[in-house]
Amino acid sequence: MKTDEKLQQDVMDELKWDPMLTANEIGVAVKSGVVTLSGYVNSYAKKIAAENAAKRVKGVSALAEQIEVRLGTEGQRTDTQIAEAALNALKWNTNVADEHVKLKVENGRMTLEGSVDWQFQKDAVVNAVKDITGVKSINNFITIKPRVSITEVEKNIRRALQRSAEVEADNIDIRASGSKVILKGKARSWAERQEIERAAWSSPGVAEVEDDVQITY
Repeated sequence: MKTDEKLQQDVMDELKWDPMLTANEIGVAVKSGVVTLSGYVNSYAKKIAAENAAKRVKGVSALAEQIEVRLGTEGQRTDTQIAEAALNALKWNTNVADEHVKLKVENGRMTLEGSVDWQFQKDAVVNAVKDITGVKSINNFITIKPRVSITEVEKNIRRALQRSAEVEADNIDIRASGSKVILKGKARSWAERQEIERAAWSSPGVAEVEDDVQITY
């Protein structure tokens, strides 16, 4: 079990390791194993990169993210320019039809709405627009349309976990309720927890995942 001081240092080192980030941009505080990230960055992509970097560190079981996006002069764009750039990015994305997605931008804060068939398509929309200059935050309200009988969902997820080399499938309990999946059990790392959640989202018909898996190093 790492001490808070050791965990803080490991997270700081991982942030320095990421070429997208500058070390003095992000503050790291740790209390009782909970990591809090704070500070200011000049793009939404950096905000996400900092969060992902912290999650890669062994020992991080809970994360509070308080990073604020503050655009420099070169990053200032009108809401219209941001929206136009986002629409163009979606048109070039082969994972999701752009006519299924509606977006609006207000003061650099983007809201996404619409419906898609799969979770990876919902994620693809965010990945397509998160690097656009001027974006401060993204609210993703895109919904997933169920496509198969929910009775097959638990079986599909269980099989996916058993196939994964990164997951101890026997440690995970899967419950489906309508189009919602509830995950419980224990994972050995944040990466394993994310792999479990990814397997749940990859099953057709899943529109919501409640991830209650606990990380026990």
